Amino acid sequence: MNYSDKSPAEGPLDVIVVGAGFAGLKAALTLKLAGKRVRVLEARDRVGGRSMPGEICGQVIDLGGQWVGPEQHLLLAEARDLGVATYPQYTRGASLLSRQGKVSSYHGDIPKLPLLSLLELGLLERRWQREMRSLPKDAPWTTARAGEWDAESIESWILKHVRTAGARDFARTLTRAVLCAEPRQVSYLCFLNYLRQGGGLETLIGTEGGAQQDKFAGGAWQIPSRMAERLAGDILLDAPVLAVEQDDDGVTVIARGERHRARHLIMAVPPLLASRIHFNAALPSKRNALNERMPMGSVIKIHIAYERPFWRQRGLNGAVVSTDRHFNVVFDQSLGDDSLGVLVGFIDADHAIAASALGEEARRQLVINDLVHYFGPEAAQPLAIVEQDWTRETWSRGCYVAHTAPGVMTSFGDVIRQPCGRIHWAGTETATEWTGYLDGALQSGLRAAGEVVARQW
Repeated sequence: MNYSDKSPAEGPLDVIVVGAGFAGLKAALTLKLAGKRVRVLEARDRVGGRSMPGEICGQVIDLGGQWVGPEQHLLLAEARDLGVATYPQYTRGASLLSRQGKVSSYHGDIPKLPLLSLLELGLLERRWQREMRSLPKDAPWTTARAGEWDAESIESWILKHVRTAGARDFARTLTRAVLCAEPRQVSYLCFLNYLRQGGGLETLIGTEGGAQQDKFAGGAWQIPSRMAERLAGDILLDAPVLAVEQDDDGVTVIARGERHRARHLIMAVPPLLASRIHFNAALPSKRNALNERMPMGSVIKIHIAYERPFWRQRGLNGAVVSTDRHFNVVFDQSLGDDSLGVLVGFIDADHAIAASALGEEARRQLVINDLVHYFGPEAAQPLAIVEQDWTRETWSRGCYVAHTAPGVMTSFGDVIRQPCGRIHWAGTETATEWTGYLDGALQSGLRAAGEVVARQW
């Protein structure tokens, strides 16, 4: 449905929502249920934000976020309400680890590493669990050791505290896999807070019982699409916001050559994109500084189709973790039968930036070479390859989530959810649980809508 073909309802607006991703749509629906007149302005020609549909060999796929874990209650409830079913991620068989040029198989969520590295990883996980639990849910920058932890990058922390090469490789690969950034770019406090919000290391990287346990039948993108159907007539697509004018009585938002007036505004876009909007009444300096200091991760998501899931017949589940290749995290994306084999994987962090600069054919060959390294010559002849380069997505500027460098969280983090006059902030970056995930985006939309409803109008 092209929502912009439907004329928005006439009359005075209560709230304008900027961004039609999970956060913005949830905020708008919550406000409508509260009796508020709402308009959603979306820069893209589609809804969904960092959730996006695609197709490979006739199979519908998610080019953006797709997994859901059993603890992501908001996302599961939203899917149930909208009639979108889930099914388990394929896990039968062994996973693969590529390290130092060699490929080995393992079972479970922790790759097979030398004994001393595994022992150190166990100690690391307990330490991270203890330290992340010390972070206040809504204000990690206030914990007793916040200054110390925020002064370190993950890389400098690894060099000080991790002894074995295998454990160092794991910690660096983990950072790239979950934040799509290099360990030297992210503060240790930011890392601990991400672990806390995702329920700890075991949950974040886990499949059964973890954040990758299930997928949505037909794709996660159906959820924002069906949410938007309930808002048809209240969404304008192809409407990038250029400026916001705020006064004592309300806000005026300039988009698509038009002026939209409302009492309040919810910004449901990544902080980096918000920094590019002109505000007539300057935002507080701390808010500006935070927006400008929260870069997005860098990732390219790639699907590869084969005539059959040949890895399953060899006792493999399609999952790969690599510390030494570009295409470094892979999952089985096939449907339930064996008629079409599909793998999905990611090039992230600095590797994504380098791969994005290559031509399409060179990038395709890079992916095939890595898959042949993992799975052997059967991986050399795919039927199709479909990629989504999120570093080139104008209205995201990356994926999965924004992160903070050393010093940013303790200097500016306390304003992440703080309203600026009549402007409120949503988006998965503002969540207190499951930041970077679709569930976190829903939480942020609910919170922002509740803030607006509670105001003295």
